[in-house]
Amino acid sequence: MISVREALNTILNNTIPLSAEIIPLEASLGRVLQEEIAADRDFPPFDRVTMDGIAIGHEFFKKGQRAFTVEGRHMAGSPTVSLKSLNNCLEVMTGATIPTGTDTVIRYEDVRIDNDIATIQIEEVNPLQNVHRQGTDRKASDLLIKPGTLITASEIGVMATVGKSEVRVTALPKIAIISTGDELVNVDQQPAPHQIRKSNVYTIQSALNTYCCQAELFHIADNKEATVNEIGVISETFDVLILSGGVSKGKADYVPDALEELGFKKLLHRIKQRPGKPFWFGSKPESNKVVFAFPGNPVSTFLCYQKYFKPWMRKSLGLPSQKAISARLSEDFYFKPELTYFLQIETSSDPSTAQLLAKPIEGHGSGDLANLLFTDAFLELPDDRSEFKAGEIFPVINFK
Repeated sequence: MISVREALNTILNNTIPLSAEIIPLEASLGRVLQEEIAADRDFPPFDRVTMDGIAIGHEFFKKGQRAFTVEGRHMAGSPTVSLKSLNNCLEVMTGATIPTGTDTVIRYEDVRIDNDIATIQIEEVNPLQNVHRQGTDRKASDLLIKPGTLITASEIGVMATVGKSEVRVTALPKIAIISTGDELVNVDQQPAPHQIRKSNVYTIQSALNTYCCQAELFHIADNKEATVNEIGVISETFDVLILSGGVSKGKADYVPDALEELGFKKLLHRIKQRPGKPFWFGSKPESNKVVFAFPGNPVSTFLCYQKYFKPWMRKSLGLPSQKAISARLSEDFYFKPELTYFLQIETSSDPSTAQLLAKPIEGHGSGDLANLLFTDAFLELPDDRSEFKAGEIFPVINFK
């Protein structure tokens, strides 16, 4: 067995290269940008009115003028207009260009308008008040978004502003999720007394939506020949195989031998951890394919996905590692085997210190899927001791 740290390092050293593709802007949410996005013109592109009101030349207010004849109304989206007489004013709407001959906007709340005469009701008015000057946010050609950025709604808004109807992004790997075992039936079937419905594949499939991956689902029965043949066919089409079950030492655990028979190089099998000890990971470097073969118990599968697959996926996509977080154990905990233990916890914040607190929520082992409903993270307890005291701080894997 190898340590958790060795296992994670091995996995992160075996990412796969991903190409780029061009997709419509509206399909880019959650994807990773692979080009520079620059301003195509100044932000804002003109001196812009920021409040509904009247536009005046400040020099006239400074000289003591308070009443201004209204020459007309200037709306957002209309070409720039000019004052006919510089000591007059124009009504202006938010988003409009500032009229030529004016440099200051007084909001309607501070003005009284009677018979086309606007009288300013306040005594302090600053030059350029309520005017958003051209280019004060960004200049034309300024870099706005760097390659490697995860695209959110904010990035989409900026890219739309600069006219990017299509975007170059990192292509997604083709992922197959494979369940194994005769005890499993489809979610829409009634299981026999000795069977259960599939759940791990749906858990992983839904988790992959975070990366916009539409993984396909497969199932393989407990048969050595079928395991070899079906994994072989699937691996021809997909870049990443995620298997659930069939990796331990049982008589029907055919997955490790089948993978090696198919030419996958074993990079690790069995990690000093609980849950998830029998996890198998391997690759075919010559064809840029990798296999994550998780143990079949649902908590084991879920933990291995969170601890190992997510960092691997982020690195493959070119995203930075997620920021490490930690929590303080709220009560004593004891775990005897010399294994890294991923303790299911419920987190909360200590109002006096803002430190994250970890309350143990022990279930009934790695098969207790329902216990995950009452937890939101795993606390990673080291393998060099058995007693963990309240108040000690440990790393957290947050999944909610």
